[in-house]
Amino acid sequence: MVISMTGYGRSSKEIADSEVTVEMKAVNHRFCEINIRMPRQFFFLEDQLKKTISNYVQRGKVDVFIHLKGEGIVERSLSVDWDLFQDYHETYTKMIERTTSSAAFPVDQLLLHENVVEVQEKEEVTEDLKEMLLSAVEEASVQLKEMRMKEGQELYSDVTKRIEKLSGWTEKLTELAPTVQKNYRDRLQKRVEEFMNGALDIDEARMLTEVAVYADKTDIQEEITRIDSHLKQFIHILSEGGVVGRKLDFVVQELNRETNTIGSKANDIEISQLVVDLKSELEKVREQVQNIE
Repeated sequence: MVISMTGYGRSSKEIADSEVTVEMKAVNHRFCEINIRMPRQFFFLEDQLKKTISNYVQRGKVDVFIHLKGEGIVERSLSVDWDLFQDYHETYTKMIERTTSSAAFPVDQLLLHENVVEVQEKEEVTEDLKEMLLSAVEEASVQLKEMRMKEGQELYSDVTKRIEKLSGWTEKLTELAPTVQKNYRDRLQKRVEEFMNGALDIDEARMLTEVAVYADKTDIQEEITRIDSHLKQFIHILSEGGVVGRKLDFVVQELNRETNTIGSKANDIEISQLVVDLKSELEKVREQVQNIE
C-alpha cells in the first residue's frame, strides 16, 4: 500500500486532575525527522516517544506538540532564607536604635521579598502520568498513519491514471516514429526539385544516403523503448507499496531524461506536441510522488 507523507493525528487523555493532549502534523521530507515540543518534565521521555512514533512513520517530517494541564502536575512550597531574614531583622533593630523610632518590624513586607521568601515548584511525573502520555502518543500516531494511508490510496489512484495516460502517448510515439524518416525524405526531395526547378534528375543514391544519416540522428525508438520500460517499472514499484517514494522519484527523473532526448532529436510537429504533453504530465506525476513515503 502506498502511504502519503502528509497527515494529522491527535489524542487527549485525562487522569485524576491532569490532562495530556498530543497533536502531530506530518509533511514531506527526504528522511524521517521527528521534532517534539513538550513540557520540560517530560524531556527524559523524548527518545522513547520518538521510538514509538517511528514505528508508524518511516519517512517525512513530523512535528509533535504535547500540552499538559492540571492542578496536580506541579507541587508548590515556600522556602524562607532565614539567615537573610535574620540579617534584615538585626539591621532593622539597629536602625530603630539610631532613630529612636517605635515602628514595628515589617514582617509582612519581607514575605513579598523574593530574595527572602521564594516559591519553589516541584514537577513530578508519576507512573500513571507517564503511561497516560505514552498512550496518547501511541493513539495520535495511529491516527496519523491512518490519515497517511487514506491519502496514499488517493495518490495511488491519481498517479496510476496519469501513468496510463503516459503509456497511451508512448504508443502514439511508436506509431509516429517511422513516419519521421519518410516525411523528411519527401520534404528533402521537394526542396531539391524546387531548387533545381526540375532541370536535373535527383541522384536517388545520394538522396537515400542523406535520409539515412538524418534517420540515424533522429531515431527515437530506443528512447521510446526505455520510456515504456520505465513506465512498467513505475507501476511495479507502486504496486509493491511501502517506502517507495525515492524509487519512484528516480524513475520519474529517468522518464524526464528520455522525454527530453526525444524532444531534441525528433524534428516533427506531432512528436514535439506529444513531448510537451509528456513533460507536462510527468511534472504532475513528480509533484504527486513528492508526497509518497
